[in-house]
Amino acid sequence: MARLKLSGIKKNFAGVDVIKGVDLDIEDGEFVVFVGPSGCGKSTLLRLIAGLDEISVGTLELNGKVSNDVPSRDRGIAMVFQSYALYPHLTVAQNMGFSLSLRKTPKAEIEEKVNQAAKILQLDHLLERKPSQLSGGQRQRVAIGRAIVRQPSIFLFDEPLSNLDAALRMDTRAEIAKLHRDFAATMIYVTHDQVEAMTLADKIVVLNGGLVQQVGAPMELYENPCNPFVAGFIGSPKMNLFETRVTALDGAMATLDLLGVPVSVPARRVSAPGAAIFGLRPQALSLNAGPFSFSGQVSLIERMGPETVINLLLPGGKTLIAVLPGNADLRLDQSVTLFFAAEDIHLFPADTKN
Repeated sequence: MARLKLSGIKKNFAGVDVIKGVDLDIEDGEFVVFVGPSGCGKSTLLRLIAGLDEISVGTLELNGKVSNDVPSRDRGIAMVFQSYALYPHLTVAQNMGFSLSLRKTPKAEIEEKVNQAAKILQLDHLLERKPSQLSGGQRQRVAIGRAIVRQPSIFLFDEPLSNLDAALRMDTRAEIAKLHRDFAATMIYVTHDQVEAMTLADKIVVLNGGLVQQVGAPMELYENPCNPFVAGFIGSPKMNLFETRVTALDGAMATLDLLGVPVSVPARRVSAPGAAIFGLRPQALSLNAGPFSFSGQVSLIERMGPETVINLLLPGGKTLIAVLPGNADLRLDQSVTLFFAAEDIHLFPADTKN
């Protein structure tokens, strides 16, 4: 069992607040993914959980026990680093069993645990090789295997796939997801890739500027982002976001100025007239007739096979991104009208821009 509770966690480096107050509960067996742009504090937060850095303010509880001062080696946590951190002079088997050797674990027990982990990760035929004889994907699996043999209560992953090519990322991502199913262990995974977050997580924690922006299930964050930052970060391509103005509210409906045209849409998070942020997913736009529309000129076409991504240059210079099904019959500079429905519109108060 491994439950983790963070309360008011802050981290200060040389007078600079990097983590500015994080409260978070992680339940036993959850797969939690920290996402956010570079410098948002996600890796620092992972290191605080691991005990590699000292918490400046706040408490960290493991299974109900305050563990701020518990050494990293005694927390029951194993961490997989972005850089693999393998010993080049040791074999795969020796790398995987190294931490057990340091603990004076009997040789037969080390061999048994290494063989079990190698079988899970399909490394059993590579145990006598050195890291220099392995591919990037195989090295990453060795690093994961080194964590498995320790039988930790919590696995921590710090951008483990960022050094791999696209095909290997997909394969290794599937292996990590299978590991979570097989071990039912608590896993915390750091990435800047929202696709990894959406496909792996039970729960996503979106960070920006050292603060938690939103916590929730992947589809909850996709369908109901709490602010424009989350709306723009979760989803690919990112949500179209425009400044607008709500001119009137009538119950759950808001009247807004949409490029000079008054339209009535669900108010969502807006509770008063005034400046607002209009959001629309690229996938919500269609060439089929609908109640609302944007018209402009096609300025970019990206044919992806099952879908076509286009940029539509609107009057006034704004650009709208749309994802259309299949090989859409469009050409550059063509005048096009794209339609969408009221329920696809997201509205945010202007003061939630960041």
